[in-house]
Amino acid sequence: MRNAFIAAAAFAAAIGAPLAAQAQGTVIVEDRATVGGPYVGIPHEQVSQFREYIVRERVPSYVVDSPVAVGTVLPEAGVTYYDVPQRYGETPYRYTVINEQPVLVNPRTRRIMQVID
Repeated sequence: MRNAFIAAAAFAAAIGAPLAAQAQGTVIVEDRATVGGPYVGIPHEQVSQFREYIVRERVPSYVVDSPVAVGTVLPEAGVTYYDVPQRYGETPYRYTVINEQPVLVNPRTRRIMQVID
């Protein structure tokens, strides 16, 4: 009986953890390509300023057939990545615009780490 209770509690915790993480305002993606564990992208309170910065810089938008979503791997050629200014936080990632949508990308893996809404 005790083992069944422990198993039920573990199952409930496993189901509840993603829901609790989804309620957060910042997207966290574990990136095994970066030493130091999980990475938090542009903080929620700076997203609109970062988006305005990208518009001011007139960064060209690249058309890609893949969906613009966290985890999508961008093509090996044809996309230019730009450094994120330090005022938006230190990051090993770069930004670009894909299908009119700004994104943070791991330049080594070309994987989208954060979509800037």
